[in-house]
Amino acid sequence: MTSVFIYGLRRKPFGQTKLHSGPPGLAPGDRVLVEEDQGKALAEVVSGPMPVSSAHAGGNLPCILHKADAQALQQGEANERLADEARHFCRDRILERQLEMKLVDVEVYFDRSKLVFYFTAPSRIDFRDLVKDLVREYRARIELRQIGVRHETQMVGAVGNCGMVCCCRRYLQKFVPVTTRMAKEQNLFLNPAKISGICGRLLCCLSYEQENYDHFHRSCPRLGKKYQTTRGVMKVLRANIFRNSLSVLAENGDMLELTLEDWQALSPHRPEAPPGPAPVRQAPQASGEGLLCVFAAPDTLEQVDLIGAEEETPQASGALFAAREPGGSPERETGSGRSRKKGRRKPQRPASG
Repeated sequence: MTSVFIYGLRRKPFGQTKLHSGPPGLAPGDRVLVEEDQGKALAEVVSGPMPVSSAHAGGNLPCILHKADAQALQQGEANERLADEARHFCRDRILERQLEMKLVDVEVYFDRSKLVFYFTAPSRIDFRDLVKDLVREYRARIELRQIGVRHETQMVGAVGNCGMVCCCRRYLQKFVPVTTRMAKEQNLFLNPAKISGICGRLLCCLSYEQENYDHFHRSCPRLGKKYQTTRGVMKVLRANIFRNSLSVLAENGDMLELTLEDWQALSPHRPEAPPGPAPVRQAPQASGEGLLCVFAAPDTLEQVDLIGAEEETPQASGALFAAREPGGSPERETGSGRSRKKGRRKPQRPASG
């Protein structure tokens, strides 16, 4: 049985570590080339090698192409300088055109075939003129992608309330919906300063143990309600997930603490409802934020047009500005899902008087 070597790679300092399979002989600190969706990219080995059998390794891990040579390292340094230059140029154009947007980061593909500008903005703005400025300056395919405040923190990085680097920066691959109901069920004080992260949204870590809380509350009766049991009417006062118990008030005024198993043994049911399973709570659904994505290429610079809205992730749906080829259909970059419905005119009110 052959062995496969697993390495932990990181593309940016303090960024997320992703596992890749590769040849033996690599050590932490080595720079390697990997194949990603946008093509080749430079990464640094931060852990490994970890030999595992090919039967347990699976075929889902991306592969390391080879160790980066001197030419690849020079190309990577040149790309970093180009990204820094493009960052300053784009910020100057934003100030010149007085656009309400904040540039977060610039990514340059390894072969310089495309430059991606990540930004935040309070609302939808027409960025087509800015795209044209960038295309004329760098003569490459340009993409402006709007991100949310959570993605901004993920890209920039910050230290959370716990004193550690934010989870989104370290290892979170996707964001899950977080609601105030989670904080309530975990008996946390609803103080925005305590339950909000650096990004201003609810803490992502509120969802880490929510599955256990949901399982516990599905087995618990409703707090503050009276139940008919084999030992008389009892009112549920509190629930303790750590002790897996309930505090109830009996008819004679005694306060009892019962485990969930002891509670179920009393055959509890509401006086006005027949015995039966508790209703299952529905998980919160994610909603889009209406984020934008604008892209253009030098050969289609003058045909940039708005083509519609598409839903890309649970946290972000974006309208795509695309470069139309002459006589062709609009080019779609990424995203799948339902398209935005055409707006309907509001009925006009009849004139008074």
